[in-house]
Amino acid sequence: MAECAVILAGGQANRMGGGDKGRLVLGDQSLIQRVIERITPQVDALVLNANGDMSRFDDLRLPVVADSIGDFPGPLAGVLAGMDWAAEQGYEWLISVAADTPFFPLDLAERLARHDTPVVLAATPDPVRGRLPQPTFGRWQVALRDDLRAALNDGVRKIRQWTQAQGETLVVFDEGDFFNINTPEDLAWAERHLK
Repeated sequence: MAECAVILAGGQANRMGGGDKGRLVLGDQSLIQRVIERITPQVDALVLNANGDMSRFDDLRLPVVADSIGDFPGPLAGVLAGMDWAAEQGYEWLISVAADTPFFPLDLAERLARHDTPVVLAATPDPVRGRLPQPTFGRWQVALRDDLRAALNDGVRKIRQWTQAQGETLVVFDEGDFFNINTPEDLAWAERHLK
């Protein structure tokens, strides 16, 4: 089944002092280059969701789409931008990944696609709750985009507030797969744990 993916890079990176978190260097590559390398073999097409001056990503040679909902409403707006792009390209399903999470599974798309619910989210084991959702990593039915647009326009910002209403499925992966880099300390930890 043909699928495309969106890299969510539209956040403001406040905890890292602003700017594009995906441009931080880990080892000899930027985070976003690592994310591109991991997701490209898993899908047929790739788009980047970012806001502001799009030309700053020209070197990546990817199409770039901005949020269609203003005021930085969060990752759901990036998913919607990816869905709209996917619909224009004729795709029925969209995989989402975050630009600040360089170690996600090499079989992410395949494992999410084993489930046919309209929204499938990655999760990690949690000793208290059993499963801890990683909601920026998911598989989304593109046909839901008008419903998502309406929810965002109604003020919905929390991913799971919307995905639970769609009958989400959670797929559990290993905990370390979704280590995301939010602080300089996180980046230092990731440097120490590069394979």
